[in-house]
Amino acid sequence: MLSLCIVALVAIAISHWIYRWRNPRCSGKLPPGSMGLPLIGESLHFFSPSTSFDVSPFIRKRTERFGPIFKTSLVGRPLIVSTDPDFNHYIFQQENKLFQSWYPDSVREILGRENMAVLHGFLHIYVKKMVLNLVGPENLKNMLPEIQQVAERTLQQWSCADSIELKEASASMIFGLTAKKLISYDSNKSNEDIKGNFDAFMSGLISFPLDVPGTAFHESLRGRKRVLSTLKSMLQERRAKLMKRPIDFFDYVIEELDKDGTLLTEGMSLDLMFLLLFASFETTSVAMTLALKFLSDHPLVLKQLTEEHEMILEQRVDADSGLTWEEYKSMTFTFQFINETVRLANIVPGIFRKTMSQISFKGHTIPAGWTVMVCPPAMHLNPAKYENPLDFNPWRWEGTGKNGASKNFMAFGGGMRFCVGADFAKVQIAVFLHCLLTKYRWKAIRGGNIVRTPGIQFPDGFHIQILKKDIC
Repeated sequence: MLSLCIVALVAIAISHWIYRWRNPRCSGKLPPGSMGLPLIGESLHFFSPSTSFDVSPFIRKRTERFGPIFKTSLVGRPLIVSTDPDFNHYIFQQENKLFQSWYPDSVREILGRENMAVLHGFLHIYVKKMVLNLVGPENLKNMLPEIQQVAERTLQQWSCADSIELKEASASMIFGLTAKKLISYDSNKSNEDIKGNFDAFMSGLISFPLDVPGTAFHESLRGRKRVLSTLKSMLQERRAKLMKRPIDFFDYVIEELDKDGTLLTEGMSLDLMFLLLFASFETTSVAMTLALKFLSDHPLVLKQLTEEHEMILEQRVDADSGLTWEEYKSMTFTFQFINETVRLANIVPGIFRKTMSQISFKGHTIPAGWTVMVCPPAMHLNPAKYENPLDFNPWRWEGTGKNGASKNFMAFGGGMRFCVGADFAKVQIAVFLHCLLTKYRWKAIRGGNIVRTPGIQFPDGFHIQILKKDIC
């Protein structure tokens, strides 16, 4: 009899726990949705890969069922997903008032617990100003000749190969440039394979956070540790040398670190360098690869883009002189092309914030401490805002300005956390296109696949052959 009572009590306790899981406490009306299974929530559905440019099945099915704002649970944490432009705009406008930046523990673990993306308030502004010393408009003007030289040298090397896998090749090109500016790293002169360690890191960046040998997440953490070990050794070596003037951005960071009363810590310094190295090459190489894939599939776009860049050469006194900042800023159709590329690329699957107090919006109540995920792909592919949203159409950006930023376009984020490296990425893509379109042509050898995990586009296996125009 006693055993039956114990079983009954356990069953009641489990039933109550499941009920409370499925029906979280809230003093108002939570958005509709499902909390999924206890503990794991709907994580398995969320992390399922797809091979389409369309909104991920996880988001699409739930918005169709519950509307543009819905609740769910990922990896044991209650979450509100927003595909509502008005709510997303409100979230960005209320940064550090009602919302603050937040990322899952798994993401913080692999990007660093003191990385720029999770810093708040004055600390975030302080670090952001440091980064602008590297990639702000004035410094980009000075970097323009070097960016062009790297693009020209790389294309020359590619033209000597039978074919190249574009994603990996472009990532190596961009990494070589940014690693030099950040840490004076040259893969040909170093025993440390930093790029290879980042490749291991990338393998599990968006994966189920299970730190067990053999899992993608475990390999990602191992890659991070190896990169951090190299950066820490470099930091200690640089500090011991007491250089009179900085030679790269790392030296500038170390100067800040050694100042009296500095807000910077060694952990923040290392996490900053890690994040900048990763973000500078990985996201831009995805966009660059997709750009060429779109050009291969859309000859009219290729024709107009080529004409714009050839016109730049025709209007020069010396056609062989380097690209100027004024010429870069004149690339109207190129900026439309880049906007359309990153709109469809949807490189950022979600932007996370945490409520600092209870929020009420459009009849929904979101408790304090809950996580909200802004979903850019759902807005970028919204047929109510973009006619035939899956069509690649750069002309849709005519008259919208160079960045096109709005409630319905946040490829580079929004609000005070708008991506600090957005201009750097655009310069690299535009300069690369200029060098490619004016001196080369290419043909696809293998079309490759688009793998989304979840919401991020990974162009995989896109092989091309680069040919000089004068021998084609």
